[in-house]
Amino acid sequence: MTAPPDDCLARNEWICGEYLRTRRHLLLDAVLQHLQLTAVSVLIGLAVALPLALLARRWGLAAGPVLAVTTILYTIPSLAMFSLLLPLYGLSGALVVAGLVLYSLTLLVRNILAGLRGVPEETRQAARGMGYGPVRLLLTVELPLALPAAMAGLRIATVSAVSLVTVGAIVGFGGLGNLIYAGMNTWFKAQVLTASVLCVLIAVAADLLLLGVQRLLTPWAGARQE
Repeated sequence: MTAPPDDCLARNEWICGEYLRTRRHLLLDAVLQHLQLTAVSVLIGLAVALPLALLARRWGLAAGPVLAVTTILYTIPSLAMFSLLLPLYGLSGALVVAGLVLYSLTLLVRNILAGLRGVPEETRQAARGMGYGPVRLLLTVELPLALPAAMAGLRIATVSAVSLVTVGAIVGFGGLGNLIYAGMNTWFKAQVLTASVLCVLIAVAADLLLLGVQRLLTPWAGARQE
C-alpha cells in the first residue's frame, strides 16, 4: 500500500498550517483589498446618507420617498445589482463599491433619521433660547444626541459590507471572496475555510472597533444605562 502524503496540502485538509505559511502573501493581499473595498464603500455611503437623512428630517414630505427608494435598493439581489451597474462601471472595483454604497443607504439613512427624530424637542427649544442658530444646533446638539442610533446603523452597514464584498468575486474584486470562490471551484478546503474565517474575524473586529468608537463619542449613553 502507498503511504498517505504527510503534507496537509497534499491531503487537502480543511485546517492546514502549511497553507498559511506558503500563501501568506496571497492572504494578505486579499485581506487588504477586502478592507479597502469595505472602508471606501461605507465612508461614501455615510457621506451620501447623512444629507439624505437631514433632508428627510427637514422636509417631512421627503422622508417617505427617501426611505422607500433606499429600501427598494436594499431588496435588489446582489448579482442583479452588480449586473445593473455593470454598464456604468465595467469590471472594476468601482462596480463593487457602488453596489455596496447603495446597499448601505437604507441602514444608514434610517438610523441617522431615527436618531435625529429622537432628539427631544425641549432640548432643541432650550438651545434656540440660548441663541443657537440652525447650523450650530445641528452640529453641537442634534448630531451628538443622534450618534448612538447613527453608530448602530453604521455598525450594521459595516458588517453587511464585509459580507457583501465577497460577492465581488464574480467580477474579480471580492477580496477574500476571490479566494473562497476559487477554492470552491477547485475544492481547495484549506483556502475556503481560511478565507471564510478571516471574513468573520474582519466583521467581528470592525464591529468591536466601531462599538469602542461609539462609547468614546457618547460616554453619557453608557452612564445613563448604568
